[in-house]
Amino acid sequence: MLTITIQGSRDLFDEATNRFITVKTRTIELEHSLISVSKWESKWKKAFLSVTKRTPEEILDYIRCMTITTNVDPNLYLCLSPENISQVQAYIDDSHSATVFRGEKKDMVGTPKARTSEQIYAAMVSLGIPFSCEKWHINRLLNLIHECEILNGGGKMSRKDSAAYMKSLNAARRAKHHTRG
Repeated sequence: MLTITIQGSRDLFDEATNRFITVKTRTIELEHSLISVSKWESKWKKAFLSVTKRTPEEILDYIRCMTITTNVDPNLYLCLSPENISQVQAYIDDSHSATVFRGEKKDMVGTPKARTSEQIYAAMVSLGIPFSCEKWHINRLLNLIHECEILNGGGKMSRKDSAAYMKSLNAARRAKHHTRG
């Protein structure tokens, strides 16, 4: 969970009513979870976890979807500072996991494979992961899914990675037993 303070107290002009609106400073809590991703995808009809660029409007809406604080003035999001956006982006990018997958240049989070929220829910069902995990940081959940897939034989290493792993095992064995073969 990420807690940020959005500095309000600046006047915004509402063109629909021709009035100024005062927005008060507020601290809100955000979660980058499967629930947030699902809310966003249901509105925008595209995969959030893709490598495509998002518009400022889509980014702002995702922050709304991440908000778990109740009764937030919708105008508050218009007061997000560049520092607030940077905090949110750093939180989204963090793996929230100590898991690193052997033979992969990046952890599961860094892979470009786009998954929709429905595909993640399907993976959770097939792997027996409880739905209570939908509130976890999405990157941590994706790492868990990837680890379960590996344990179930679905995440096999490439031939190159397998050969490198076997080579390292053989080298360790030779060093332990002081042999050449």
